[in-house]
Amino acid sequence: MKTAVNRLRGIERDIVQAPQPGDAVPYYEPQSNEIAVFEAAYKKRLPVMLKGPTGCGKTRFLEYMAFQLKRPLVTVSCHEDLTSSDLVGRFLLEGAETVWQDGPLTRAVKVGAICYLDEIVEARTDSTVVIHSLTDHRRKLTIEKKGQEIEAHEDFMLVISYNPGYQTVLKDLKPSTKQRFIAIHFDFPAEDIERKIVINEAPGIGPETAYQLVAAGRKARLLKDHGLEEASSTRALVYAANMINAGLDPVAACQVAMVNPITDDEELAEALMEVVQAHFGA
Repeated sequence: MKTAVNRLRGIERDIVQAPQPGDAVPYYEPQSNEIAVFEAAYKKRLPVMLKGPTGCGKTRFLEYMAFQLKRPLVTVSCHEDLTSSDLVGRFLLEGAETVWQDGPLTRAVKVGAICYLDEIVEARTDSTVVIHSLTDHRRKLTIEKKGQEIEAHEDFMLVISYNPGYQTVLKDLKPSTKQRFIAIHFDFPAEDIERKIVINEAPGIGPETAYQLVAAGRKARLLKDHGLEEASSTRALVYAANMINAGLDPVAACQVAMVNPITDDEELAEALMEVVQAHFGA
């Protein structure tokens, strides 16, 4: 029981309050018509799926949209041990009493927040089934342990993120789940936009260095079709830029941020370092 309490309380820390006057706008550079699509989906309270590779800006986009729509955001990072009880809630022992504690999904349903299930494909199947009644005309959440059915607040919205690159025969969303969502496809930004992102997210990085980082990152992504499981993300480029700002040599910064985290294969690592050296080598 103690483990369950700790796990539920850990999820609670991911709750973000509605934007307040004076809060800074989350930085986001539009790639296409994703803002207009999301606004239309929110207007009709349709659930949304954000599809795209790791580190391409899906979460930042949602933070930006929650700010623009002035809605609180509840984020749940999905993992293989996440159960439906972690989302909906459970009975807990407090002293001599048994009390019910809502999970993050239930709280979002009640208060009209945007609930974000990040990397939902990582969650257990029983965790995804619980959202089905929220993603059609019913917009209701069933709490079986309490014998209750909660009608979603009029402002409630469900959003999931999904990386198609992780799908396997054993780990993928069912078609019956996918077809319940409006899907917005994300990819790594265009080169000029990616440079803007690096400069903004790593204040102090020079335009020339940002140009070299983005060029190296885009070249490295070509190796994804030659054995590399995951491409160098925009997030990785930002990390490399921040390491350079901290005083690390650019080649070493690229190695620890863009090479070491994504491969343990010596040949692939060597090929990636050749790309880095070509852009930053003396």
